[in-house]
Amino acid sequence: MKTLNFTLLLFILFSNLLYSQKAENPITKKSLKDEILKMDSLLFDVAFNKCDLELYKKIMSPDLEFYDDRSGLTNSHESDIASFKDKCSRPFSVTRKLVSSSIHVLGKYGAVQIGVHEFYEDGKKVQKAKFITLWERKDKSWIVKRAISYDHEPASD
Repeated sequence: MKTLNFTLLLFILFSNLLYSQKAENPITKKSLKDEILKMDSLLFDVAFNKCDLELYKKIMSPDLEFYDDRSGLTNSHESDIASFKDKCSRPFSVTRKLVSSSIHVLGKYGAVQIGVHEFYEDGKKVQKAKFITLWERKDKSWIVKRAISYDHEPASD
């Protein structure tokens, strides 16, 4: 009888632990990486590199905070859009290429992307920098909430 009571007690304790476990995040590491790399490509390969302002506005949060080691903080949506338009009005093209990145989940909020990118003027590499991007999950898409671009250095081929 004691064995039965002890077994029943263990069963109750362990079944309680099983039900109290938090649900796993439905996004797998692979799917998260694929989604963020797709968004990075839309943001830079399409919006930034091809000056697609409408797509850029959809991906960037209206309350974006952008930190840059050269210019400091930009936290005005209007300033961010003006900067984008200025880049696109130059007599030469400015493009960005992703060199490497790692992506990590931030709970149910979103993801952080940490990496290195290069910038080109008319196809010639001019700069390399590191970046950190906080991606927020909104409905079934992603937007950039915070971005840090730092350690800019001239290109050395």
